[in-house]
Amino acid sequence: MSNCVSVVLSQKGWSVTYTTQSICTLKGSTVEMSCSYTYPSGTVTTTFWFTKKYAVENYVNLRNDSNYKGRVTYRSDKMNGHNLTITDLRESDSAMYKFRFITDQTGGKYTGDPGVTLSVTDLQVKVTTTWWSTTLTCSTTCTLTGNPTYTWYRNSKIVQDDSSPSYTVYFKTEDSFYCAVKGINSNAVSVEGHSYFHVTYTHQRICTLKRSSVDISCSYTYPSGHTVSETIWYTKENLMRCLKS
Repeated sequence: MSNCVSVVLSQKGWSVTYTTQSICTLKGSTVEMSCSYTYPSGTVTTTFWFTKKYAVENYVNLRNDSNYKGRVTYRSDKMNGHNLTITDLRESDSAMYKFRFITDQTGGKYTGDPGVTLSVTDLQVKVTTTWWSTTLTCSTTCTLTGNPTYTWYRNSKIVQDDSSPSYTVYFKTEDSFYCAVKGINSNAVSVEGHSYFHVTYTHQRICTLKRSSVDISCSYTYPSGHTVSETIWYTKENLMRCLKS
């Protein structure tokens, strides 16, 4: 998360300070936003968070917003801090969240503006293929907050825990891969191996007599949308001569 951001005061002695300016997190997870506030005098009678304002003084308290029913919790502390927690995040929750408080003094109302920008994204797997390998990248539409760790599973077994969202594989057609983000309770995204380039040889080793004949066979698979235009057999030595020419 970014460093604390003090909102520019539009009224002397009034302020709202948000812990962070922006948050990017995953669909289905839980997010917490927090702020502190100051005011010159009086007693605070009302505090709430909102994203919608239809007219002057017509703010929609998130607690009363049907889109957030059963998913919003407010928590205050003795140091004028206020936390907002939203569970089971949806992509439609992406918005600017602002905190507003009201005191018992005449004109004693204040909104922290700008607020906190929340972006809710879903995991997707991007695939980059070459003729020798495939790179799987667990991608999102925004950069996840908090330096996340990406966990890759191969056939339900962890094969990589890393800050890099990418994993390069050389796999068989029956392999399945799953990507998840460590510490964030959200659905994993999967990809099946059958949609990638793969060659299966009938035999890995053959021993035969000098001047005899040999039969080497294989089968291959490739992603949909591709058309095979040429097939060749080669040896390492022949490939090197080709590369040098």
